[in-house]
Amino acid sequence: MKTTLNTYLAKRNRLFIKGGCLLAMLGLLSLTSCNNDTDNVDPGQNIQPSGPAPAWGPTIKPQMQALIEEMARLDSTPLNTLSPQQARTKPSIKDAVNSLLSKNNITAPDMQVDTSQRMIPGSGGTNIRAVVYRPQGATGTLPVIVYYHGGGWVIANPEVYEASARALARNAGAIVVSVDYRKAPENKFPTAHMDSYEAYKWVRRNAVSLNGDSTKVAVAGESAGGNMAVNVSIMARDNNFPMPIHQLIVYPVANNDLTTASYTTYANARPLSKPLVEWFVSNYFRTMADGDSKYISLVDVATLNGLPSTTIIGAEIDPLQTEGKQLADKLSSVGVSTEYRLYQGVTHEFFGTYAIEPNAQDAQEYAASRLRSAFSR
Repeated sequence: MKTTLNTYLAKRNRLFIKGGCLLAMLGLLSLTSCNNDTDNVDPGQNIQPSGPAPAWGPTIKPQMQALIEEMARLDSTPLNTLSPQQARTKPSIKDAVNSLLSKNNITAPDMQVDTSQRMIPGSGGTNIRAVVYRPQGATGTLPVIVYYHGGGWVIANPEVYEASARALARNAGAIVVSVDYRKAPENKFPTAHMDSYEAYKWVRRNAVSLNGDSTKVAVAGESAGGNMAVNVSIMARDNNFPMPIHQLIVYPVANNDLTTASYTTYANARPLSKPLVEWFVSNYFRTMADGDSKYISLVDVATLNGLPSTTIIGAEIDPLQTEGKQLADKLSSVGVSTEYRLYQGVTHEFFGTYAIEPNAQDAQEYAASRLRSAFSR
């Protein structure tokens, strides 16, 4: 008999209740009271790694290690030894999650969102694709999250990161517009950044066509996408365009320093390593000097004054850990309301693995609560 996640989903409903019962007000849930019990269950408690913790991550949590092992089992070829076109065909963390769920006969949680696609303007008059996620059963006008996926500006797409987009839509009670910005090396720096800003402007100007509230638009992103989400806020500020109401930034690229403490400690980590970062930027940057621009060096070069309230989520076993914390500190130092949370024992890409990894379940709850709070102001 197939194991179900009914218990997981029942407790997961508490994620939707926390933060003012916004989803009840939206009619997505029928509630008689607000339950503040936030005890998490371990969705992948029977999923365990096959070997000892790797040397690059001695503190790694069991389910996270099992996911990394499964990625290697699916294909162990280092992406930085491939062409970008070849790398785009290789298994992702999403594939590892789905493989482990299938092997363990576990049904993935259903976020109950409807999906559609739009073609929207990118930079330079080029149209780009966006995937729109809307909570099923939602009525009326909803807040909107413009989401930017990771992949080092070179690989991945909205489908690879759909677990994050679906969870944000359901848990935050919002429409999520996931932007399929153009990738390198076909489209060099700063094309992805410009596409991201144009997509944000389109959403603000056309929110009504999505049944969205143009006054309640947040940005969110993971890794390279987190970098671009911050840049969208900066560009909006500098161009006197309405800024996002909040920015959710998950293990962002925030600097051009590959000698930080986390780059040294986790140089050989998986799925993101220092050599892979070097490969990403060699494909996206026109010259290495691009790394010193305000778009990349948020910590050292960019002016962050006046940006919207911010949530930054970090992973311990991640070369980008240090710069994520540096970004949080810099934002706070210039008066931006910022919360930072570091998750121990997990790696880059953990945020969308909540079907298996309990830390990701907690991170999703935290992110959604911060977004709901911003939307309720």
